[in-house]
Amino acid sequence: MKANLIAGLTFTMHLNNKKMKRNILIFGLVLGAILCVNMVYMVNLCYNNPDFKPYDILGYAAMVVIFSLIFFGIRNYRNKQNGGVISFGKAFKTGFLIALVGSTMYVVVWIFYYYLFVPDFLDKYIPHVLKEAANKGDAALAAKTSEMANFKEMYKNPLFVILITYSEVLPVGLIVALVSSLILKKKSKVVSST
Repeated sequence: MKANLIAGLTFTMHLNNKKMKRNILIFGLVLGAILCVNMVYMVNLCYNNPDFKPYDILGYAAMVVIFSLIFFGIRNYRNKQNGGVISFGKAFKTGFLIALVGSTMYVVVWIFYYYLFVPDFLDKYIPHVLKEAANKGDAALAAKTSEMANFKEMYKNPLFVILITYSEVLPVGLIVALVSSLILKKKSKVVSST
């Protein structure tokens, strides 16, 4: 009897993990595909338009909207595979893994896109950044020029490219996963037998 119970629990846990992995992959890959399309669009806009102004706030706002798929991924897992119940920890784990899958896809696409199609991207991007800094005065321009020279030198290292690319997107995903987990956590209702 005890062995059957343990086998049943193990099978149920395996089934839940399989459903969780499937949910994470589906939402992570969709999120990653949308992130990649947005990234390629923005890079081409910057690359081909000399009047392009980099709008960091707009770029991160777009990422937050895209990463809102994490919310729907957690909710989908909670409602369809977990019986409408999810702990904060499991919700955050689900959201984190969706963000990680999407961010990894973004990083991989950027590596290939950068090295194969736009290896001179920084030569196009840095003038846009310096043009913005010039509007803030000579001191800001000098500081930004030095910062961009260091950045360009570090960007020659592929490991740095990977780390800096993750740092562009993964923190946004983690924040969305945290907020989504807080909103979506739901405990099971305990029925007392009195």
